[in-house]
Amino acid sequence: MFTSGNVTARVFERQIRTPPPGASVNRARHFYENLVPSYTLYDVESPDHCFRKFTEDGLFLISFSRNHQELIVYRPSWLTYSTTSSDDDDSTPLPRRASKFDSFFTQLYSVNLASSNELICKDFFLYHKTRRFGLFATSTAQIHDSSPTNDAVPGVPSIDKITFILLRLDDGVVLDERVFLHDFVNLAHNMGVFLYDDLLAILSLRYQRIHLLQIRDSGHLVDARAIGYFCREDDELFLNSSSQAMMSHDKSKQQSLSGNKDDDDVAENGLHHTQPQLNATNSFLSGIKQRLLSFIFREIWNEESDNVLRVQSLKKKFYFHFQDYVDLIIWKVQFLDRQHLLIKFGSVDGGVTRSADHHPAFFAVYNMETTDIVAFYQNSAEDLYQLFEQFSDHFTVSSSTPFMNFVTSHSNSVHALEQLKYMKNKSNSFSQFVKKMLLSLPFSCQSQSPSPYFDQSLFRFDEKLISAADRHRQSSDNPIKFISRRQPQTLKFKIKPGPECGTADGRSKKICSFLFHPHLPLAISIQQTLFMPPSVVNIHFRR
Repeated sequence: MFTSGNVTARVFERQIRTPPPGASVNRARHFYENLVPSYTLYDVESPDHCFRKFTEDGLFLISFSRNHQELIVYRPSWLTYSTTSSDDDDSTPLPRRASKFDSFFTQLYSVNLASSNELICKDFFLYHKTRRFGLFATSTAQIHDSSPTNDAVPGVPSIDKITFILLRLDDGVVLDERVFLHDFVNLAHNMGVFLYDDLLAILSLRYQRIHLLQIRDSGHLVDARAIGYFCREDDELFLNSSSQAMMSHDKSKQQSLSGNKDDDDVAENGLHHTQPQLNATNSFLSGIKQRLLSFIFREIWNEESDNVLRVQSLKKKFYFHFQDYVDLIIWKVQFLDRQHLLIKFGSVDGGVTRSADHHPAFFAVYNMETTDIVAFYQNSAEDLYQLFEQFSDHFTVSSSTPFMNFVTSHSNSVHALEQLKYMKNKSNSFSQFVKKMLLSLPFSCQSQSPSPYFDQSLFRFDEKLISAADRHRQSSDNPIKFISRRQPQTLKFKIKPGPECGTADGRSKKICSFLFHPHLPLAISIQQTLFMPPSVVNIHFRR
């Protein structure tokens, strides 16, 4: 820990003192206590775009056109200007040319991603840092009352066409596409898609399949496998071959039984009708559902050693709830590592609504190599909450970008852990508190900002107004204060969205979003009303 708050003294102290092993990055991040975005340009002249986010390495700013047809990519650059004033301080206004959006960001290119009947999903974007690839999605309008099909889940809406586009961000070249027809993937805030290294998981809610793809260095999307009705690559071949063998056996048996009957009787009895081929529309449960039921059965069976008690326990805990388990669908999925998936199950109603707080839910850990369920929890399980509290970094999968490894969580920050325990002690029902905490599982991919200004070991701020989570917030007329954690009475900087003097109309509900650069003292605040007039864009930076 630095003994001085002066940046010059800290530089000198860094030269003569060596940090402990593994603490060099944390030591360097303490310099951000001195390097803060303390100056604000209000209502900057900026393009009328939907600004999405900075990439994890800070090289690109992603934005979309207002008609959701084009992708516009910017390169962040630092402000340079000259002034005739002898004393350039924060009170001296910047030159007019330096107060524009173009002074901070340089447009690299603009590329059309959507066709005439498709729109870019402005809440979806994933970044593959190793090759600087960006994954975007376009889709047609959602159909709520779509006609049911044989293998689709009833009650899940349909989208005629969903296109995932892999694009090289350096030059805007489209490398590959993957199209899903008459399907439904939850694209809001990356909820239905998860990226782990070069592995991509896309969850089809409508057909209950987890499509696993690999992103090659060449920029191609290669199918790895699909988990759902089948779990292994040869499951379909095995079941179809078994079905054909059964059909041939039944046909020979029917011929032997009907040898002494005339053709009219045979036709009347319908013995010439062929048996339907085994497919996803028969009465068999899906492979993932069968493995889930088998795991639940074995867990209940192993709870008791006496056979009589086992049967009673199975009747009460398994057979009584059997149909409820059968009706479960996959809500969400995330990678825990390259072999394991964390899968969230629930009812159909909870899977398609925005708020699933009151719907029962279950969590399962699935091993993709052995195709086995290795753990199963209810959303009120205390043992799962203990794992979440102590090892939350294992749920927020570490990225290849080093900045993402320092996002504040309960397991790496004593301040976040104290805040969590305060909320737990304040809660009236521990079971409801556990359900509320586990709502965030599985985590949405790349949904948090790695900015050091959200590091709770450095700064203290009101998380109701601003946080590292990638979400819109209700705008406040008062500035958001960032207070030093080491010096509790010291205000380091403050962020104020919207116009400098506030708005005269206090009745209109305003929302705001914050885009923080991952390692520069630079942030963008965007305020708009629910009816989407031109946004108010403020740029906060260190002058």
